[in-house]
Amino acid sequence: MSDQVPRQFEIDLPPDLIGGNYADFANVWHSSTVFVMDFLTLAQPPHDETDPETGERRTIVPARVVSRIRIPPEQVFELAKALTQQLEFWEQETGRKPPTEPVMPD
Repeated sequence: MSDQVPRQFEIDLPPDLIGGNYADFANVWHSSTVFVMDFLTLAQPPHDETDPETGERRTIVPARVVSRIRIPPEQVFELAKALTQQLEFWEQETGRKPPTEPVMPD
């Protein structure tokens, strides 16, 4: 039998964070000790550009990081479970499913 007492978090949300930040997409990367999630919003409309050296054409998508979150690797599993659970709730509530095609194709 465990002697651990259940935890109950008391979360304080500062007034300046209540509105949150809108993000069009996220970029996730990691080091050996931390996972980093950069949430980005489009800063300007995408535009085509040609590399002057190679002649390669590409679409430039100017974006700005609106929030960077760093979490320990152990928390990534809990975050993945929470996102999956909330996505399932959202699907049940709205009747919608995630897109079958990528939102931002390569």
